[in-house]
Amino acid sequence: MTPPAVTLLDVARAAGVSKSTVSDALQGSGRVAEATRDRVRAVAEELGYRPNSAARRLRRASTGAVGLHLPQTATRLDYYMNLAFGAVQRAQEEGLDVVLLAPAGGASGPLASRVDGLLVIDPEVGDSAVPGLLGSGVPVVTGERYLGPSPTPAGAVVCDNAASLTALLDHVRDRGARRPALLAPEPASAWAEALRAAAAAWSASYGTEVAVRTVPFAATAADTETGTRRLLEADPGIDAVICAPDGAAPGTLRAATVLGRTVGADLLVASCVDGAANRSADTPVTAVDLRPAEYGRACAALLCDILAGRAEPGTVRHHTWVLETRPSTTGSRG
Repeated sequence: MTPPAVTLLDVARAAGVSKSTVSDALQGSGRVAEATRDRVRAVAEELGYRPNSAARRLRRASTGAVGLHLPQTATRLDYYMNLAFGAVQRAQEEGLDVVLLAPAGGASGPLASRVDGLLVIDPEVGDSAVPGLLGSGVPVVTGERYLGPSPTPAGAVVCDNAASLTALLDHVRDRGARRPALLAPEPASAWAEALRAAAAAWSASYGTEVAVRTVPFAATAADTETGTRRLLEADPGIDAVICAPDGAAPGTLRAATVLGRTVGADLLVASCVDGAANRSADTPVTAVDLRPAEYGRACAALLCDILAGRAEPGTVRHHTWVLETRPSTTGSRG
């Protein structure tokens, strides 16, 4: 037989406070001393208290939904789809639905009244919707920072993308590469800016220039095939190519084959974003696993915590990555 659900009154009795104090402490509202708030939350967790989502929405006159804004080209990228699934799963654990916003959508007017908060992932300076989203009047959590002028978001989850590219560059150097190149987007997002800054810093550290070439933010394999061919034809001494965009590295593999280069031997290939295309390539590609589903969960968790008063506005959390080495960089070099 299922035991009865723990109520606010149960928590109040166990904590030795009033029911209203418990409600204020758990919602982050009212004038409750920090020590009392901590004690109430500890007791609620110990008892296994779970708020009634429907009742909570009625009390707050909230919608029970949050909005999710992805980059305009995200719908065909494996990374963002996995991120979205993670965000949806975490929000549902909190009793919240997720509304996927149209690429050109904004949050002013009707939308702001239909969601309790917003997740804005990898905001780009050129995305005309982002300023409206950040100024919508509801709490906003960004996945990576926004480089443009705007109201400060309520929170952010960031990844050390400079460190991940540095790890890739160190790895290909350890495997013998001395003239690496990076195919990266314009610095219109915090991610792209961090990659370019890391390439410059690495170049200065080793006295070896990283040849940086610009490709679209969501470059296709065809884009990187063309870019890689032009790069290698102009400078055959390039011995490692690192592709920034998700799913683009197979284009570099094709270009290498056409030009008679041997991937994993006289040309190392790696990617800043891991995904199915890298894992299933004829020569599997070394890549940074940004753990997108977990990243989506982390973004949604922070927004949920801010909405519930469990985290202070302005909170920044950090997300970790993993370097996955594969034959595209680990083959023997002659």
